[in-house]
Amino acid sequence: MESFTDYLEGERNYSTHTLTSYLTDIDHLLQFLKNENFGDLEHVSPRIARFYTATLHEHYQPKSIARKISSLRTLYQFLQGEEWINENPFMDIELPKAGKKLPRFIYPDEIEALFQSIDTSTVLGRRNYLILEFLYGTGCRVQELCDVKLSDIDYFQDVVLLHGKGSKDRLVPLHKRLIDQLTDYVLTTRKDLLKKEHNPYLILNHRGKPITPRGVRMIIHKILLESGENLNLSPHTLRHTFATHLLNNGADLRSVQELLGHEHLSSTQIYTKVSKETLKESYMKAHPRAKRK
Repeated sequence: MESFTDYLEGERNYSTHTLTSYLTDIDHLLQFLKNENFGDLEHVSPRIARFYTATLHEHYQPKSIARKISSLRTLYQFLQGEEWINENPFMDIELPKAGKKLPRFIYPDEIEALFQSIDTSTVLGRRNYLILEFLYGTGCRVQELCDVKLSDIDYFQDVVLLHGKGSKDRLVPLHKRLIDQLTDYVLTTRKDLLKKEHNPYLILNHRGKPITPRGVRMIIHKILLESGENLNLSPHTLRHTFATHLLNNGADLRSVQELLGHEHLSSTQIYTKVSKETLKESYMKAHPRAKRK
């Protein structure tokens, strides 16, 4: 397991979050093997793999099952490559197909209400305002926000360098309002948060330390509660909102793909479905002949 962990970190360059998911999936299999007295990982046969998969269907959704089987395929592919086993028992397991859910997003007036609810007279309020502005203004992932350093922001070209999954960096433009917020935050608010600490990261917690993804999620939840809006909101919802609003306002799909850091265009195309559904909803509400009597 130590060798496999080193492989995921070193050769596959997986993030801490992805690595934790892999190890959790493997631990689940180990617990199953222990409960059923099937031995250790090297004793898993294709029959046992099929039996294990069948038990997953009793407790998990297709998407979760597919992820677990994918994790175990990677494990056994590694073990096979290291010549610790002869076959990959999960190679022929058919992955369940899950219907794609449309990404959740919020409307412009709803996000404006969130901004209006933040008390910017306080240091933490101004920082929280910037967090919301940055997530919605760049469409970045929450980990990418936490990883932004002061040196990643180019105030001359109005862009930020985001460090994406798999060490894939990308430049994302910053609109004027966000640039103004960043400038004010760095010159005033961040200094108040920093105290006597020293670190290169942009967003800090109340102790002057780099903020964590969990910390950002808690802040977004706090903003939502104080706004009184009845929304299902998370940092990733803001990423979905960013993409949906761009497409609704005429941005082309390739540009949105680049901004989101998607490797494949198919990952971005789900947002066109959202845009079409929004268009259809607006049409049904607005066209005189479409209104039900």
